[in-house]
Amino acid sequence: MDKQSNKKKKVKKAEVVANCDQLPQVINHDLANINIESLIRIIRGQKVMFDSDLAMLYGVTTSRLNEQVKRNVNRFPDDFMFQLTKEEWIVLRSQIATAKDLKSQNVISNLSENQEEVLISQNATSKPIERRGGTQKLPHVFTRNGIGMLSSVLRSETAVEVNIRIMRAFTAIPDIVNDNVLMMQRILHIEQHQTETDEKVNKIITTIENRLPEQLPEQIFATGCVWDAWAYVSDLVRSAKKRIVLIDNFVDDRVLSLLDKRADDVEATIYSRYYEPFQTDLKKHNEQYREVLFVQLPQKNHDRFLIIDDDVYLLGASVKDMGVGMCAVTKMQVSPETILQLI
Repeated sequence: MDKQSNKKKKVKKAEVVANCDQLPQVINHDLANINIESLIRIIRGQKVMFDSDLAMLYGVTTSRLNEQVKRNVNRFPDDFMFQLTKEEWIVLRSQIATAKDLKSQNVISNLSENQEEVLISQNATSKPIERRGGTQKLPHVFTRNGIGMLSSVLRSETAVEVNIRIMRAFTAIPDIVNDNVLMMQRILHIEQHQTETDEKVNKIITTIENRLPEQLPEQIFATGCVWDAWAYVSDLVRSAKKRIVLIDNFVDDRVLSLLDKRADDVEATIYSRYYEPFQTDLKKHNEQYREVLFVQLPQKNHDRFLIIDDDVYLLGASVKDMGVGMCAVTKMQVSPETILQLI
């Protein structure tokens, strides 16, 4: 029994492959039909290839390829191999340009069809990130030096043949393609930066608007606050969506300037007493600017009113005199039609 068990142990030892460099092929493919140039990307300003693409060329799984590299990690410094960051992977996947898109921007107008195919491949999305245990595994990429080192690590006829073709492919890619890819990457980076800047500016504007004092339904202006009163009434005019009606016994050309602050599709009407100088101003104004309608008051009114859409404001002074003396503006609960019917 001891002899038989020893034989079994010897058989088991004979089945173990101690040389980890001998990777079994899992994919049969015809290298002559694979465009290796289309698998070369430009990342961090360097020509690189993804671990998944290299594994496909060598006929092994990506995990097996990376395992072999880890066993010889001292042979792969950062300028031979590096892992993409999450940000780099997001940017890379966003670069889905086509030859037509690039031609429309006069980026590749002078390239041959083969060069266009290579350039498109630089901006195409790569294979999805592998998922293990619910986590995303970012891909590794190999530079030309790193791919050259792979041949010494893998040591197989396939590896040698593949590396020769890859080295030739790296040399075959014209510099103009690399320059254009880098330019497109810079453009994408600028656009991303601009988007982030726009978002920050919008947040600042929103914050400022939220902190601005609101228009109060009741506002009192002290004597001499002419600008404050004028600005307040101007904001009311700008807020109109449909109509503005001013009921004021005495108006002049300053009122016309105020009403010109309204939106294009907002109608403006003045109810006032008839004065020849103002009628002359109104006529000249309407010949050049949007029309302001005039309706003569049948009788003198004591109070002044400003109607903005469906809201009525009681003015403590004539619009042209707002702020000269202490005055108030009060928002009323009455409807505009009630006021208009009482004229």
